[in-house]
Amino acid sequence: METSRPASSPTAEAQLHFLDYWRIIRIRKTVILAVFLLVVLTTTAVTFVLPESYESMVRIAVEKDATDIDPLGRSQGPLPYDPYFIENEFQRIQSHSILYPVIEHLHLDTKWAKRYNENVLPEPEVYKLLRRHLDVRQTRNTSLIEIRVYDEDKDEASAIANEIATVYQDSRKSMRQQHSKGGIDALQSQFKTQDEKVKKLQEEVDGLRVSLKIPDSIADAPAFQSSLERETASSLSQDLTRANSEYVFWQTKYEKLKGLNRSDLRKAVLTVVPSEELLPKLYDQESQAEQVIAGLLKDFSPQHPDVVRRQALLNKINEQVEARLDGILEGLDNYVTAAKARVDSLQKQVLAAREEAADAAARTRPYFVAKRRLDNEQRILDAIQLRTLQEQVDATLPVSSMVEIIDKAEPGLRPVRPNIPLNIALGVVVGLVMGVGLAFFIEYLDTSVKTIDDVERSLQAPVLGVIPQNVGSLLEEGPDSPHAEAYRVLRTNVLFSRKVPTANSVTVVSGGAGEGKSTTIFNLATVFAQNGQRVLVVDSDLRRPSLHKFLNVSNTIGLTNYLLRQNSLEEVVQTTKIPTMDFLPSGKLPSSSLGVLNSARMKEFIKEVKSRYDFVFFDSPPIMGVSDASVLASEVDLSLLVVQYRKYPQAMTIRAKQMVEKVGGTLLGVVLNNINISQDSYYYYYSGYYYDYYSKYEDSDKEKDKGAKKNGDGAKPAGERATSIEIKPKY
Repeated sequence: METSRPASSPTAEAQLHFLDYWRIIRIRKTVILAVFLLVVLTTTAVTFVLPESYESMVRIAVEKDATDIDPLGRSQGPLPYDPYFIENEFQRIQSHSILYPVIEHLHLDTKWAKRYNENVLPEPEVYKLLRRHLDVRQTRNTSLIEIRVYDEDKDEASAIANEIATVYQDSRKSMRQQHSKGGIDALQSQFKTQDEKVKKLQEEVDGLRVSLKIPDSIADAPAFQSSLERETASSLSQDLTRANSEYVFWQTKYEKLKGLNRSDLRKAVLTVVPSEELLPKLYDQESQAEQVIAGLLKDFSPQHPDVVRRQALLNKINEQVEARLDGILEGLDNYVTAAKARVDSLQKQVLAAREEAADAAARTRPYFVAKRRLDNEQRILDAIQLRTLQEQVDATLPVSSMVEIIDKAEPGLRPVRPNIPLNIALGVVVGLVMGVGLAFFIEYLDTSVKTIDDVERSLQAPVLGVIPQNVGSLLEEGPDSPHAEAYRVLRTNVLFSRKVPTANSVTVVSGGAGEGKSTTIFNLATVFAQNGQRVLVVDSDLRRPSLHKFLNVSNTIGLTNYLLRQNSLEEVVQTTKIPTMDFLPSGKLPSSSLGVLNSARMKEFIKEVKSRYDFVFFDSPPIMGVSDASVLASEVDLSLLVVQYRKYPQAMTIRAKQMVEKVGGTLLGVVLNNINISQDSYYYYYSGYYYDYYSKYEDSDKEKDKGAKKNGDGAKPAGERATSIEIKPKY
């Protein structure tokens, strides 16, 4: 028993490249062309229907507010760059404050009411119409503003543009004057209020000075912190800091030497007390004495008088060293004690000075607080007075024109709207973009099988063959047909893909009707027969048989007659033009025998024909429609799944594969059918090489046949090489 073929590993997600995009465009070219023509024709029609309008433009230079000379007390300098200034002016030009006066001056409400056949147009409605006719923009690479007006009347367009520039210019001047006058009035009012506050504070400060008896020496000081008591406390704090540092210095040295043994003390004392002078001399004498004793001991015994005398001298030097070390430690202790006493004394003095300074500060604080408030308010009063004087002087200075009209508007020579070439060009571009976008959107929504990667990714099964579009019977087209190579590739893949060499019964299934099962099974059997293998083709699609039409034979007697034991196998099998290929029609199916394929007689039949033929091919109905296909898939050795290009959703194809596997069938692979190789470049590289080869071969044969006819040769045309097929009973 054959084991089911393991599912191939899922392929990675395919990524689109340029050829895939081009393939989608070629396939959806009808949609793209339809949308393109619709948009272009609509744009062209609308363009010619729109009324003509003229353009008039006035160009103005706009600057920030500035005087011709520097303001009083300050340098004017260059104005900082403001990226939003021009944009703000765009909005101001199109605001109610500018356009309403323009409407009033030019009586646009009355004129446009007549133009639109209205009795009266409200001012807001006229404003909206004027905004539609107005276009404000910046001249490229400059700070100039262009005011463009479009209107059916060219004279009115120029008049509106010039009036807008004039009203905007007057508005900027009046606005500056109003701002300047309002600022001066506000400053003068604030000055009076501030002056009264300063006078009240001055009276309060004078009263505190008398009541608190503030001496003249500190009355003009900036704050009470500058008093003598404060300075004394600060000086004592500095002395305390230095004394404390000195105490810590000597304390550290003393503690370091105090904790050492005598041997380590000898080594460390000179490092800690580098100013010591006597101890280094004693160390030298001690060293010399030790050297002399060591020399004497080489020649004399320790009891020798010279050795004893030198040893006594060395002992005396050691006593002097020890005495000096004790003196140094005692001196350091005295230093530490004295430093500690000085620190304690200074701490008491600092505390006393701080208490005196705090008392003095508390007593004089109200005066200095009031005096500081007076100084602050006086500075504010001086600043207001200076600013008022500046504004008064600035208001009298000559002001350069903040808005200068560079070019006045003139009536247009010819209409500028609608721009026919531009509109049509935009229609062409938009139509092309919309068409391509719709094509890709439809492609995105299309879930049918489109590529080999789609099949292998969704089904996890290999693609064994790719069949071109418009394939007919290979018996009629002949072995040299450009389509034959696709079936030869399929035959080779079938032979190499089967796991068991004795597996020789094959059926072809599909998810839906019309996917090319019958054509595929017939042509595949033909290719096997042309290769010299003995083949039987069985039309087991009992409900809609079609294989007998390929051979132009009767379907009266066939498989059903054999299964119902009405005829023997020899009576129902027919031969074909190809000696190695036999054909078994389906026969008529009585309504009472719908389950005939699922009978023991059918299993015996399959076993019988497998032993007589090299390969047996069974046609079947769609597996999603009836149970016959599932029965065949479970009884034959191998099953091929035919998937038609861009016809059914991938979910149906996946379901068909699952049904084959569910009944225990062996799905050998997938045949991708009905591919338009001439349009789809993706599949051209798959089988287009052979297609081109046989097409050129056929064209050369046709040219030879034409030459033979001219010479009187009786050769047949290349298209007549596949002669009619003779069908006769085998027995």
